[in-house]
Amino acid sequence: MMTNPLASTSFKVQSGSVPASQHQSLESNYHSLAMLWAKKYYLSVTRDKSQKQTKNENLEEVNSEIGRRKTANKLMQNLTLASAQAWSLTETLLSEEIRRHGINPELINPLEIAADTKNLFQKAWEAFADGAAPERLSVLVGKDSGRVRHKYTSQDPRAIGFVSMQFHYTGQKILGWLSPAEQALFSPYLKVLDDYMYMPLQAAYEAAAKHEVNSSALLAVQHLLPISTRIAYAVYDRVIRQHPSYESYSGSLRSEVVKISSIRDVEMFQVYLCLCVLESNIRSVQQELFPLCVMLYPRLQVSWTLVQEMLHNMLWEMHDRLSLDHVAPFLPYLRTLSEMFSQEVFQDS
Repeated sequence: MMTNPLASTSFKVQSGSVPASQHQSLESNYHSLAMLWAKKYYLSVTRDKSQKQTKNENLEEVNSEIGRRKTANKLMQNLTLASAQAWSLTETLLSEEIRRHGINPELINPLEIAADTKNLFQKAWEAFADGAAPERLSVLVGKDSGRVRHKYTSQDPRAIGFVSMQFHYTGQKILGWLSPAEQALFSPYLKVLDDYMYMPLQAAYEAAAKHEVNSSALLAVQHLLPISTRIAYAVYDRVIRQHPSYESYSGSLRSEVVKISSIRDVEMFQVYLCLCVLESNIRSVQQELFPLCVMLYPRLQVSWTLVQEMLHNMLWEMHDRLSLDHVAPFLPYLRTLSEMFSQEVFQDS
């Protein structure tokens, strides 16, 4: 019988923080973590792109300089309508949550949210039109996305739920107006934007910059990030096998839209774990991730049982793929996450 590592092991997390005088080393950590994420992303989208090429005979034409600019112009012309339709969907999904969670309505300004997200979409169009690779976009939008996330999470962490759903729905509307070949080419750019909006990547990079290069926390994160997508796919496959007929707000777990969102959420939980390890505290989960899940998951018809099983499967995937030294810093926070999302917490819901 397998032993649960959360129940059997206790570890002390080391912060590894250093004086400001070691500026060059700190900057190196920042860029190293950003590079790891970009490399991981490049490998995944290159694989997806090669799979889609065989399905799209006119991909070469769309991928030409003229074709990309034509697609970018189409995207730009439809952005205002997509944004308006997306807000209608976001409002339908979450308007009641403003009252139920006691969120200040002044923080949820659709015009302001649309303006903030529009700027990020424009950067994606420009990168796409210029022929920049998707992993390059992660460099171009990383800090801007971080600023948008900070703007809303600093006022009320739950506000990012409205921004991320607006972002998600806008992207889905835009994809619906593209041909299959255009979708195949632009989807990776959209995933970059989605990831940076949902995940505290910029905060993780900044936290990494405060560590020594041999920090056990930093080394653990550097080993997890490159395999986080593979872990997410494996966790999704496990959950699918456990719940083959599960239906969420957006459809079956097997549908492409739900699959993409589910894999992104597993990656999101891993990035929050990385942030906890790098900051040596659970603050980001308590103040941001948990309230966000409490607001969004019931509305999206994602059961807490599904979340609990996702965390359990994620634990075993990390346990199987990382050495004990590299999994150890995550275990205290995985234990806390498991307790926060346990059946005891939601038994009356």
